[in-house]
Amino acid sequence: MVRLGSSDFTGVARELGRAEVSKAQAVICAGDDDAANLEIALLARRANPTVRVVARISNDVLRMAVATDNGPGAILDVAELTASSVVEACLAQPTHPFEAAGIQFVVAGTEAPQDATLREIFGELTPVAVIHGPDSPTPGEMDVCPSREQQVRTGDRAVLIGTAEESAQHGIRTRRPVATRSRRARVRRFFDALRTVVNDFNPAFYPALAAASTLIIISMLLLHYNYRHPRMTWVDALYFTIETITTTGYGDFSFAHQETWLRLFSAGLMFGGATTIALLVAFIADVLLSRRFVFAAARPRVRHLRNHVIVVGLSALGMRVVTDLVAAGYDVAVIEINEDNRFLSAAQELDVPVIFGDATLVQTLLLARVDRARAVAVLTRDDMINIETGIVLAELLGPRVVPKISRRADVSVVLRVYDRALSFAVAQRFGFENVRSTVALAAPWFVGAAMGLDVLGTFSIRQSSFMIGAMCVAQGSELDGQQLLDVETNTRVIAVTRADAEIQLHPQRDARLCAGDTVYLVGPHRELLDMLRRGLPPKEPVAGEHQVEVAREMRAG
Repeated sequence: MVRLGSSDFTGVARELGRAEVSKAQAVICAGDDDAANLEIALLARRANPTVRVVARISNDVLRMAVATDNGPGAILDVAELTASSVVEACLAQPTHPFEAAGIQFVVAGTEAPQDATLREIFGELTPVAVIHGPDSPTPGEMDVCPSREQQVRTGDRAVLIGTAEESAQHGIRTRRPVATRSRRARVRRFFDALRTVVNDFNPAFYPALAAASTLIIISMLLLHYNYRHPRMTWVDALYFTIETITTTGYGDFSFAHQETWLRLFSAGLMFGGATTIALLVAFIADVLLSRRFVFAAARPRVRHLRNHVIVVGLSALGMRVVTDLVAAGYDVAVIEINEDNRFLSAAQELDVPVIFGDATLVQTLLLARVDRARAVAVLTRDDMINIETGIVLAELLGPRVVPKISRRADVSVVLRVYDRALSFAVAQRFGFENVRSTVALAAPWFVGAAMGLDVLGTFSIRQSSFMIGAMCVAQGSELDGQQLLDVETNTRVIAVTRADAEIQLHPQRDARLCAGDTVYLVGPHRELLDMLRRGLPPKEPVAGEHQVEVAREMRAG
C-alpha cells in the first residue's frame, strides 16, 4: 500500500508510476481536496483502465459527471454517506430501512420480554447485536452478531433484521417518527419581519432617531407660531422643516425676511438636521447592506419553534443533514459562526433560520431555543469545538440545568468527531450516547468499493458501525461448498440468491453456499471484508499486485 501525501500532487503521475499503478488492484483517493482527488483518479484510470478507482468528491455536479462511465470502483461523498446516521440519531429512530435482493428490510431494536433464546422470542429474524440489560451480569456490554440460540435476559436489548411484516409479527415497532413542521401565518410572518428590522439596527440608531424627531417637533412649533408673511399651517411647518434639514430648498419658503432669532434658528436647524439625517442614513445603509439582514429573521422565527432540530455548523455534512430533515418535514434551526459560509444561500432557499453566534456560549444555544428542541446535531469542522459544545449542552440540559429555563427531558445530542478512537473516548468519558465518527461511517464504503463489495448501507449501534453488503461466491473460492456455521464469524447472512432457485431469507446456519450465490450479509466492516476475501476466486500471487491509497484526512467538509 502506497500513500501519496498532499504535497505530492504536482508529481502525481510520477508517484503513480513509482507505485506501479498499472499492476494495482485499486486506487483510493480519500483526501479532502476535490481537485486533487479528481486529478489522481483520472491519471490512475489513464494508467490502468481496469483498476478500481474509488474517489471522494463532494461537489455534486462534479461527482455525477465523473461517476458516468467511471469503470470499476465508485465516486463517493462522505457527507452523503454519513448524513443518514446523524439524522436517525437526531430523530431517535429505532429503525434503519434498507433494500437487499429487491426486498425492503429494516434494522430494529427492542427489549427482550422474557428470559429465553433469541430464536424462542424472535423466531427467524437475523440478530445483529444484543446489549445486556440491568439484570445481566455484564450490564451495558454488547454482543456483536450473536447466534439465534443465544440466551438473553428480560430487559436485554436485541437489534434484529427482518422485513417490516416479520418485525411486526414479533411485536417490534418499525414506524418512523412523524414530522411536525410548523406553518407560520402571514400575520405572524409580518410581525416577525418587523421585529427583525427593529432588533437588527445599531443601538445608536434609536438615540439619533429620537434627536431627529425632537428637532422636527421643535421646528414645527416655532414655525407654526412665529413664521410671518405668510402664516404657516401645521402641514406647512412640517413640510418646511423637512425641506430645511434635508437641505432640499425648493424656494417656496425662506427665512430671508423673518426675525433675526428665527434666521439664527434656521442655521442651527440646517446644521443639526444634516448631522442627524447623515447618521440615520448611515445606520439604515449598514442594515440593508449587511448579510445579516437576510438571515436576521431567524431570531424571532426560532422563538415560535417547538420540537425542532438544531444543527450547529453549516459544513458539508451539516448542510446535508439540514436538507434531509427539511425534506422529511421537520423544523430546523441552524447556528453558524461564519457570516460568509458558502452554504448560507442554500439554507435560505430551504427557508431555514440561521442564527449567527458561537455555539459554545449558553446565550447562543438559548437563542436557538435548545430548551424546546428535540435534538441538537453538532457538526462543525473542528472536533474540539464539537466536544466543547457537547459539554455545554450536557451542563445546560443535564440535572444541573439553568433554573430559568423550562427544558425538554429528551433532547438528543449528536456530536460529529472525525477520529474513531477519539469518538469512543469522548463517548465513554462524558457519557454521550450519539457520537458519530465520519471515518468509521465512511471508511466501509471506500474499502468495500475497492475490494469489490457492493455496499448497501451502514448504520450505528451505540458507537459501533455496521455495514450491509452483497458479494458473489466465486467458483473454487474458500466459501464455495461451505456451510454458514463454518464461515460466519461476527457476521450474519440475511439472504442468499441464486439463478436457479428462490431467494432464501434468513438462511439457517446449516445452509451450504455454492459458486454463483449472491450473499447479502451484515456485520462490522472488517469482518465483512474478510468474508469477501474468502469468496474471491483462488489465484496465483502476482508480483507487484497491490493497492494504491491516497490517504489524507477524510473530513466531511
